[in-house]
Amino acid sequence: MMKIAVLSGKGGAGKTYVAVNLAAAAGECTYIDCDVEEPNGRLFWKPEDVQCVTVGTLLPAFDPGKCSGCRECVRVCRFHALMFVKEKPMVFSDVCHSCGLCRMICPEQAITETEKPIGVLETGHHGSVTVVTGILNPGETSGIPVIRQALKQTGEVTILDCPPGSACSVMESIMDADYCVFVAEPTAFGFHNFRMVYELAGLLKKKCGVVINKQTEAYAPLEQFCMEKQLPVLARIPYDPLLAGRLAGNEIVVECVPKQRELFTDILEQIGGVL
Repeated sequence: MMKIAVLSGKGGAGKTYVAVNLAAAAGECTYIDCDVEEPNGRLFWKPEDVQCVTVGTLLPAFDPGKCSGCRECVRVCRFHALMFVKEKPMVFSDVCHSCGLCRMICPEQAITETEKPIGVLETGHHGSVTVVTGILNPGETSGIPVIRQALKQTGEVTILDCPPGSACSVMESIMDADYCVFVAEPTAFGFHNFRMVYELAGLLKKKCGVVINKQTEAYAPLEQFCMEKQLPVLARIPYDPLLAGRLAGNEIVVECVPKQRELFTDILEQIGGVL
């Protein structure tokens, strides 16, 4: 099995463009959109035979007839998700991590768990590609449970379209990845955010390479950084208004532009050689 995570330090760098077309070039594989707050890979894939499953998280529920008010649950909660108000327990669902410790520690067995829906998981197909999309419900504070559920759908070859940035959701997405592909813009802002996500992958000791996207000319600080860190540049993709137009039309360019198929096939071969 091989899992390739595609990530970028900021939105708009071309992460989904790279992830979708890597999966299309790979052929028989699984594409997982882990950007659950704003999943847009499905706009390109237009998957068929889509199946939806609700994703939920467990929250503690108190039986007032059994609760003695000992506050042991409040004491052990590491996330400060519980408190007593007017001698009644209150749960702050936004910070509850569904660890279940309060239920286990309750001496009166007054705590059970109820499931709260927080999102959905869509699974469909585009040719030989299995398309998995995690979608977080509006207003929810954490997409981690949806990402975890999506990551259970991995296949022999899996392309992970990660959230932008370097927050907890990104760490969750790349935790079990075999290789990380950074999509970087050759600008000062793009380089700054790229370094943050590179540091995250380094802490997790991931093999990685970079795709420089929308390049009009070489950006010296980015090139120097890659050289110093011995970070392979898998591809330099020049800015092309015609390509941008195709992407704006939600086209999978590997399927209709031979040069793009050659480009992404070459990236896959470089990654395969490293792994």
